[in-house]
Amino acid sequence: MTQVMMTHRQRVMTALAHEEPDRVPIDLGGTRVSSFHVAAHQKMKAHFGIEGEEVIIHRIMQTAQVDERILVALDIDTRCVILGGMEGAPDIELPDGKYQDEYGVIRQKPAGSHYYDLISSPLAGDITLSDIARFRWPDPLDPGLFRGLREKVRHLKEDTDYAVILAIPGGFVHTTQYLRGFEDWFMDLRANQKIAGALFDAAVEHHQATCVEALRQVGDMIDIVMCSDDVAHQRGPICHPDLYRSLIKPRQARLYKTVHSYTKAPMFYHTCGSVYKLLDDLIEVGVDILNPVQVAARDMDTARLKREFGDRLSFWGGIDTQWVLPQGTPADVRAEVDRRIADLAPGGGYVLNAVHNVQPDVPVENVLTMFQYAVERGRYPIRPS
Repeated sequence: MTQVMMTHRQRVMTALAHEEPDRVPIDLGGTRVSSFHVAAHQKMKAHFGIEGEEVIIHRIMQTAQVDERILVALDIDTRCVILGGMEGAPDIELPDGKYQDEYGVIRQKPAGSHYYDLISSPLAGDITLSDIARFRWPDPLDPGLFRGLREKVRHLKEDTDYAVILAIPGGFVHTTQYLRGFEDWFMDLRANQKIAGALFDAAVEHHQATCVEALRQVGDMIDIVMCSDDVAHQRGPICHPDLYRSLIKPRQARLYKTVHSYTKAPMFYHTCGSVYKLLDDLIEVGVDILNPVQVAARDMDTARLKREFGDRLSFWGGIDTQWVLPQGTPADVRAEVDRRIADLAPGGGYVLNAVHNVQPDVPVENVLTMFQYAVERGRYPIRPS
């Protein structure tokens, strides 16, 4: 029986409703963590004969905005909407490749590096609750954040058939890590939880104001809302699960409850690493979609994830970027696509993408193989590997 061809938006939303669409949806550039590093994007543009300036949508990670011509050529199902830059607190360029962001955090891109490193945190060292109370946060309602937002979302919603993903700030774990510096941040979790909690609360309040305004403007039109905050590393959660549940989870629950109150769109949550031990918690606080499904991390076997959580959680990503994409052959890439589709796609609940942004060392041929073979292999009904 031949299945009716769906629109891109129908395909994605059917999968996220845990139903089987015509084929497995594919994402590229739909979020700032499912795109290309700018150097990888330049290689893709060269392959397609595309010229033009690069647009960076995440400076730290050097994430590129994917050229629309590439998205069309690969039949990508998603499109990204991000907030604008702060007009009242633009990045301050400093000598030696450094810059200071709107929070006062200073970063530097070392010679030969692909990324910016954290080198100075405004709340590092011994601080008090009064220091947190006096900290000058950037304006969460800066007009630059929202300029043109509704018009862009309306265009994608009404003039295209792509699934529209809105990225909103909500990463209070990362924000506070940058403000304190990683060493002080981790010490706070064990030795000064009043400081950690107060800083978390301030960051949540700050991000929540921006989220509410963005969703007030476009929450009725978006298809998916994206939040991100890494709470795991390669071998497990970034802190003991009990600490996560006492310090981080309640604040996630408060923030995500607010998000869900302003939009019916399912929540896409990005956390790298071995997050298996926290998945029940993340589902409880309102996460609907897990990204990137870091398959090379401990306990992230995709068959097990689907078996244990597939009725409550959708999975987005899953194609290994640590080993297969940079080091494998096209045959290895096809085998990886086979495996993840067979594990995650039956019954819906899967959008295929690379685990995090495609890096500069990934051959163009492997990127093309991943997406082109996914379209071929991902036709429902899914056949066994």
